Amino acid sequence: MNDFSALIAQWHRPINHIFYRILLMGVAFYHVALLMWNPQTYAATIGGFNLVVVVLLILAICASMIFGVGFKPRRWFWQILFSPYLAGCILVYFSLVRIN
Repeated sequence: MNDFSALIAQWHRPINHIFYRILLMGVAFYHVALLMWNPQTYAATIGGFNLVVVVLLILAICASMIFGVGFKPRRWFWQILFSPYLAGCILVYFSLVRIN
């Protein structure tokens, strides 16, 4: 690993606990279940599907699953793309939009 990858790995270390893994995977499973159960209703509650929403939703769900199972990407750009911080923010946003 180069220095930048080590820096990003150190940045992810505070949330690298089983509690956060289960929490993030639980929120991701919640959104997957709602999406698979009734896509039209889910789309209506989050404001509809467009390219940005779909890409962010897929990215957040995939990143949370990658983080949840304990996989750690080697390269720094994959660590940033599949960051649990980014995934958590996106999933919390969709949860809040859906609740309100």
